Amino acid sequence: MSENKNIELERHPSPERLEQLGVTSWPTWECGISTFPWHYDSTEIGYFLEGTVTVTPEGGEPLQVSQGDLVTFPAGMSCTWEVHHPVKKHYTFK
Repeated sequence: MSENKNIELERHPSPERLEQLGVTSWPTWECGISTFPWHYDSTEIGYFLEGTVTVTPEGGEPLQVSQGDLVTFPAGMSCTWEVHHPVKKHYTFK
């Protein structure tokens, strides 16, 4: 697990971990190739089913997230999303 401005990233978590979290019951979100600013009002956990994105927190280092990654974005974080390959992800808010 690595951290970047309090972003927590798990590369390819086990099926047991995903089942424990209930990932398959979470809603899905999709986005095409684009670049946009984003702010997290609440902590979000996402599991990437498809795609590749670079998330750059304000004042932080870019972090690449892609298919098979489980990522937690902290409440209060502002960032820029650069979607390189269309994204489809499960997500939930804590």
